[in-house]
Amino acid sequence: MKRILLGLALALAATAAHAQVASGDYIAEHGWGALKVRNGGFEILAVGANGHTCSLDGKLKGMTATLDDGGDICRIDFRAGGGGYHVTLATPETCRNYCGARAYFEGLYLKPAPGCSDAERAATQKTFKAAYVAKHYAKAAPLLARQLAACVRTLSPMETASIRNDLAIAQYHLGQKADCLKTLQPLAANAAKTDEQLKEDFPPSDWDEYAPLIKAARTNLALCRG
Repeated sequence: MKRILLGLALALAATAAHAQVASGDYIAEHGWGALKVRNGGFEILAVGANGHTCSLDGKLKGMTATLDDGGDICRIDFRAGGGGYHVTLATPETCRNYCGARAYFEGLYLKPAPGCSDAERAATQKTFKAAYVAKHYAKAAPLLARQLAACVRTLSPMETASIRNDLAIAQYHLGQKADCLKTLQPLAANAAKTDEQLKEDFPPSDWDEYAPLIKAARTNLALCRG
């Protein structure tokens, strides 16, 4: 029995030693960052509050990366799970050197669902806009409805709000007012607040991005309630 347990332990250790982060493109849960893995190397770009960013790249050794910033060592650990990789910091203080004050890059990076990569989302939204401008609302609305459902884990709050507005106005033109209101429901509470109230919850550059989205939501809610 001892030999069996020892053999099992050695096999598990060997498996762990040879584990690698799979090549590919990953999106942080809720869309705030991106991880690219290629040829034993990685890149991370993450965006935090008020436009602050993290930017780093380096080589992977198994499931670990070690970056040397002038003698300050940043060690990053990768662990498979949750549909992608959990990125954790073994040396949080030194790893902060790669980020602005309001940004971070630790978290869960997911393999995008089909149709949810950056290029695929952009292509779908382009097709939607062409159909919408041509007043082919019955073709346009399902495109964004599917995208919203499929990509929910990797969409950023700002992109989600934009998609909800575009989908809602297409539903309005189809006479689907109940569906329009359902689509906009997650934005309704903020839409009921004044700009002055909302500004307290957002850093300046984030508010600049959010302000036109919530303005559109107010307009669309009024249309679909009418």
